[in-house]
Amino acid sequence: MSDRSQIDHRYSVLEPSRDPDGLDSEDIFKRGAFPDTGTRMALFERYAPDLAMQCITKLELTEDERPSHLIITTCTGLHAPGIDLEVMRRLGLDGAVERTVIGFMGCYAAINGLKLAHHIVRSNPQSKVLLVNVELCTLHLQETENLEELLSFMVFSDGAAATLVSANPAGAEIVGFGSAVIPDSHEQITWRVGQQGFDMLLSGAVPGTVGRGVPRIVDALQNRFRINQLSLWAVHPGGRSVLDAVEQSLGLPPEALTASREVLRRYGNMSSPTVMFAIKDVLEGAAPGEFGAAMAFGPGVTAEMMLFRTKGEGA
Repeated sequence: MSDRSQIDHRYSVLEPSRDPDGLDSEDIFKRGAFPDTGTRMALFERYAPDLAMQCITKLELTEDERPSHLIITTCTGLHAPGIDLEVMRRLGLDGAVERTVIGFMGCYAAINGLKLAHHIVRSNPQSKVLLVNVELCTLHLQETENLEELLSFMVFSDGAAATLVSANPAGAEIVGFGSAVIPDSHEQITWRVGQQGFDMLLSGAVPGTVGRGVPRIVDALQNRFRINQLSLWAVHPGGRSVLDAVEQSLGLPPEALTASREVLRRYGNMSSPTVMFAIKDVLEGAAPGEFGAAMAFGPGVTAEMMLFRTKGEGA
């Protein structure tokens, strides 16, 4: 399963043990005695703010870009006061900053975070919305012989992304959004709080369901564009077979999903930050005025899509 995943590297906030019989360096995950949910949540509270701040720092925000709003997406940890307040404290933000946490929406949460940020800026163009996606998926590893559970553990990893959304005409322009809940797929992706962490189920039927549902969401947006107008594709790499399904169902050339496949190879599936990594990669090689689509999938099975355009000639 690992060899077929087309993933070379996955990252975790847990440092691997140097003992070949151990798992993590702090011996928290012991064979036959994995930690309970409370212990895993304490690890999230400890590590998630650090990871979030690492990616926020890379934005190098100026004083003029100081956030008026903070949106955080996560489905791998819960505590209160939450990570939103901790990020505010570390950034030295005023307590009047408006905060929203989008929780338990899985891999497509980043698109919904962008959608909310877009609505905020449209209603108040002076707004500066900081969107942070942070997930510590490896905190929820389980000892299991269930093949569908093992499948999820073969692809998921830890990661974070930070984005500033504003009316400033720089970077990429958000054009619009689309969404579709694919019928008869309710139990194919589930994420529930269990006694020993969060219990993930990722059915082997998901790629076929995605392939069946993606054309529907694209058709719903045809009044805004034609598919041959889209030269940039940032598709959430939920796994190799998911990318294959999107490529085949939309009739895309193999090179269209190069960025998504590279993100999968280098990082694995980090849940909500992953599509942001794909967006970043396609933008780095894009020409001015190109149209693109970002797409992510999660529980429901739900497909969320964002249309965007690079700034410059024709934009």
